Amino acid sequence: MNQHIEIEFKNLLSEKEFRQLIEYFHVGASNFKTQKNHYFDTLGFSLKQQDSALRIREKNGRYELTLKQPATEGLLETNQDIPEETAYGFLKHNIFPDGEIQHLILECGIDPKDFTCFGTLQTDRFEFPYKEGLLVLDHSSYLNQEDYELEYEVTDAKAGKKNFLTLLETLQIPVRETENKVKRFYRAKFQE
Repeated sequence: MNQHIEIEFKNLLSEKEFRQLIEYFHVGASNFKTQKNHYFDTLGFSLKQQDSALRIREKNGRYELTLKQPATEGLLETNQDIPEETAYGFLKHNIFPDGEIQHLILECGIDPKDFTCFGTLQTDRFEFPYKEGLLVLDHSSYLNQEDYELEYEVTDAKAGKKNFLTLLETLQIPVRETENKVKRFYRAKFQE
């Protein structure tokens, strides 16, 4: 089982601030890679009620099922590679993939048969090492909306927060309360 604690800092950006970061770090358009996140929950949002989320990430012809659950610090992220046909079985026919994540879902008291796909968020992403972490520039499109985001993934929350805030201050980008992508997706989905 592939598990790790995810500690990350996020900040929504204006398109102008996003372009400013691209220039600051000398990022070319060809550096961005496209990925799709397909989000799943039960119709009663059983995972959301447990502050958890489930997705399939489609990237470079590979499919990864990911369950995110609350941890003492950050999120416990469990990842499971799945073949394309398994991914499409879940996306199109609600056939939950066998494996460790299915066992974790059962431990949460949720029937894997109850899951459905609520939709897809597409992200053009560029990620690169920055100080003691990984800096990520994201341009996401979903449900006739788009947004821009800066993420900083770290292993040391205290040092990571300092580096992240210093970068924002250096570029005069305001700190914004930023929900994660799945929350933004569901907010947009159910405001329609």
